[in-house]
Amino acid sequence: SPWWDVNADDKKRARLNCISHLLEQVPYEDVTSAPLELPERPKDTYRRPSIDLNRYVPERY
Repeated sequence: SPWWDVNADDKKRARLNCISHLLEQVPYEDVTSAPLELPERPKDTYRRPSIDLNRYVPERY
């Protein structure tokens, strides 16, 4: 299998370059689909639980 090296001095750019390169390797063809028919939305009976019940990672930055 072929290997590719990535200049990763800037991690954000390295990730974006990898994603871009990977997507270029996949052959693309336009796919058209039939229109979707969605059912009626159910009544909104959801109630969000109290925020005090959730556990959060501390925000340090």
